[in-house]
Amino acid sequence: MLAHAVLLAEARTYVAALADHAVSLDTALEYERVLLQVDALHDGRVPPIITAPPTNDREILFDIARMAIGNLTAHGLGAHEVHLCLDMLQAARDLETRA
Repeated sequence: MLAHAVLLAEARTYVAALADHAVSLDTALEYERVLLQVDALHDGRVPPIITAPPTNDREILFDIARMAIGNLTAHGLGAHEVHLCLDMLQAARDLETRA
């Protein structure tokens, strides 16, 4: 349980940081949708974001968020639901690169 909570907190932290540092409002909203979807996978029972990530580099934030979300399958979440979150994260990233 502790490893899952830490992984979830990491995923939430890095997705929230992507939203905070997004290049446009539309992109920020897409990242927020990813965050809401990750929270929905856990029925809204999620750990708070208590620390800021050590970087503002969007490439690093994205890579860590993608890795953390992808690793949630190792903690009992369905591959389909996790894949949906990863697709949403990629769509937000694609929107950001076009902005």
